[in-house]
Amino acid sequence: MHRLAAAFAFVVMALPVPAAAQLFGNDKFEKEVRARLDKLEANSADRRVLIDLASQIELLRGDVARMRGEVEVLVHRIDTLEKRQKDLYLDIDTRLRKLEPAVPGGAPGGDAQATPDEAKAYEAALNQFKLGKYATAIAAFEGFLNAHPNGALAPSAQYWIGNAHFAKRDYKNAIAAQQKVLARWPDNPKAADAMLNIASSQDALGDRRGAQGTLKALIEKYPASPAAASAKQRLAQSSRR
Repeated sequence: MHRLAAAFAFVVMALPVPAAAQLFGNDKFEKEVRARLDKLEANSADRRVLIDLASQIELLRGDVARMRGEVEVLVHRIDTLEKRQKDLYLDIDTRLRKLEPAVPGGAPGGDAQATPDEAKAYEAALNQFKLGKYATAIAAFEGFLNAHPNGALAPSAQYWIGNAHFAKRDYKNAIAAQQKVLARWPDNPKAADAMLNIASSQDALGDRRGAQGTLKALIEKYPASPAAASAKQRLAQSSRR
């Protein structure tokens, strides 16, 4: 309102004195001037609003571009993790296919003899793993170990407990289970496989350096084992990333 009054006074003062004198008290003229000034002021406000909106749109465009870049990075990371996870499960599947069946005459990967009861309980637990019932398999293998703690198949049972935890994506418990294999049966053929599974679990947890260290230790400790051959392949693939 003050700006309108000032503008009106400016317009009047710019006129010759006689004309200005005639305009004072002319309500029609005053209303017309006020209407035009109101319109000018409204247009000015509209322009400011448009300018503010344009600025906000540019800021939003920048945010969208930044978020799009972040999404692309995340998608790439997810794709990489999914591929790595598939590779790890493929390794488990390959080992399952090569697994020797537990029979009363002997133990998988060793010369020790397994009793018929031991072999039967082991087979039952392993079948649960093959069916994808990992929690049931863990419970069955743990029951097996309670009944046959020093049996010929005990190292294999402990190893599959670790693999079942790994299949459940419980990588910390998978590592802990496989470390029991290394602690109790370091000379058993399953020890090398246990180290390979530990490396897989470390990799899945994001501990790439730890996984590489485990793979190198595996190759050094069990150089002639099939697990060592797999470890060499993984290290070679890792160096090409």
